[in-house]
Amino acid sequence: MNTTQNFWQDFLSHAKLDNNTKYYEASYFGDNKELANELLALVLEGKKRATASLLKSYEAEGAEPPQIGSYSIITDWDGKPHCVIQTIAITIIPFNEMTFEICKSEGEDECLETWQDGHRRCFTDEAEELGFIFTEDMEILFEDFEVVYTA
Repeated sequence: MNTTQNFWQDFLSHAKLDNNTKYYEASYFGDNKELANELLALVLEGKKRATASLLKSYEAEGAEPPQIGSYSIITDWDGKPHCVIQTIAITIIPFNEMTFEICKSEGEDECLETWQDGHRRCFTDEAEELGFIFTEDMEILFEDFEVVYTA
């Protein structure tokens, strides 16, 4: 069994969940090593309690978006698992209607403008990779989560 699978089994045992319980994904936040490890630290400190993604990206990848109750394993850039999160709320909102009241739970920014700047860059790059053009009226899937297990 690989490290991720061992980690998941440890979580299932700890949480007393059925061994057939599946996780949504095992991944990191961010698009480079420095950011991924920085965001992981914010999650582990309890400062990052949400994440945002382009709703259209799920469609472009043929993937189901996370649902309330979904579990995900959060790793560092190198794929080492550090915690399990559970989705507790989903908000669908156009990028250009985001408020700081909503996005501040991502724990990364001090104001809406810096959140917009960072996510605009990330979403533009992601859209380009997936073959579409990011526009500011695109819907964002904003996912609130809680850490339910750490290594």
